Amino acid sequence: MTYKFTTIISKENKWYVARCMELGVVSQGKTIEESQKNLKEAVELYLENEPQIKRNFSKTVLGTISRAPSSF
Repeated sequence: MTYKFTTIISKENKWYVARCMELGVVSQGKTIEESQKNLKEAVELYLENEPQIKRNFSKTVLGTISRAPSSF
């Protein structure tokens, strides 16, 4: 199953922090791509452990990115 969530990535010091707004899951990486990859993995693990949440989000895609211009 595929999910779609809003991801906001901001730079905080030396790290890019990626946040899944709908689930409250957060991850980080040294690059935007790494932070997004790490967030995807964290969301997958979160959903694996929360079967009830899976039913609320059906047939969507993970990975929509919103970038705040002032963060870069």
